[in-house]
Amino acid sequence: MQIYLTSFAYRNREFPVQNGKALVFIYSSRQFKTEGGLPAGTATTNVFRHPKYSELMKGMQSQSCSPDEVIFGPDFHQSLYCHLLCGLLHYTEVQLVSSTFAHSLVQAFQTFELIWEDLCSDIRDGILNERVTDPCTRAAMSKLLKPNPELADMIYKKCSSLSKWYGLIPELFPNAKYVYGIMTGSMEPYVKQLRRYAGWLPLVCADYGASEGWVAVNVNPRSPPETATFAVLPNIGYFEFIPLNEARNGVSQPNAVGLTEVKVGEEYEIIITTFGGLYRYRLGDAVKVTGFYNATPELKFVCRQNLMLSVNIDKNTEKDLQLAVEEASKLLVAEKVDLIDFTSHVDVSTDPGHYVIFWELSGDADENVLNECCNCLDRSFVDAGYV
Repeated sequence: MQIYLTSFAYRNREFPVQNGKALVFIYSSRQFKTEGGLPAGTATTNVFRHPKYSELMKGMQSQSCSPDEVIFGPDFHQSLYCHLLCGLLHYTEVQLVSSTFAHSLVQAFQTFELIWEDLCSDIRDGILNERVTDPCTRAAMSKLLKPNPELADMIYKKCSSLSKWYGLIPELFPNAKYVYGIMTGSMEPYVKQLRRYAGWLPLVCADYGASEGWVAVNVNPRSPPETATFAVLPNIGYFEFIPLNEARNGVSQPNAVGLTEVKVGEEYEIIITTFGGLYRYRLGDAVKVTGFYNATPELKFVCRQNLMLSVNIDKNTEKDLQLAVEEASKLLVAEKVDLIDFTSHVDVSTDPGHYVIFWELSGDADENVLNECCNCLDRSFVDAGYV
């Protein structure tokens, strides 16, 4: 809760919101009880179900425009549909658009491209689409829906006139001031797609942390995601840092250094001791110290230590893969096909082993072009020891 408030203070100084609403694509899975009787679930589920969460949102002057029944709905697709519908019903009040992850935002508006006519129909007639079957969700939405043909016509006109959906978010929500979510690390590949939807609206990175514990806050919200840094909050845990240059130079057990002993320009792995009970837990993240905010270090996320493509001596990080994919996907422009998503793994069932990279495309592409994309991917990895 404290990091939410701290982060909001910095954001609100740059992008003030006043008595508005937020279109927040959040989904809360069910909690369960441990054998000892403790409630357990994902980190975000515990936050959203906390009794103080609603108070916190009111204090941040950006209440979600979706009712709790949508946030806590049992079906993801039904909740997503209703989130979009709620946003449109409150379109003049929406001052920010957010989700925990950039991927969730891209997924939401990719879905909008497919279902916007159904949403218009619901608004025009004041009747919820039959795709939403959960009784509690339907009951909550029926209280919000009233026939509004003027709004439906306006949305229909806007959507019909957009070129490749560029600037969709500010077109639908003219008073929105920024788009907010985690956009670094494994979320960075979605930034390009998100910019298309966000148009001229700033993309603001959410804070840096993990389910195991939060680490740092974004004190420079105007920085683009590619250059975002995060200032460590020294009072939310005890932090130590393993110098990665020592580990790479063969030191078997490099000594961890404290929060005040890190050096600008060096890379480290974070060790965290939390109030929740984790003791000297290796987070597995590699970060680079870019400077200090007052006396606390500012960190730039580099990569996950355990998320590397490696067959032999090669080591390609998430970022290396992202850059290679971006370079190769440029060849799709002439085909008028977009790269929607990608993933990868290492195949060592044959000798030599090789990388397998899956692409999800928006349409069919010429086989020769795809073969050239493969060649481009191979060339893009050469500098990192992989051929």
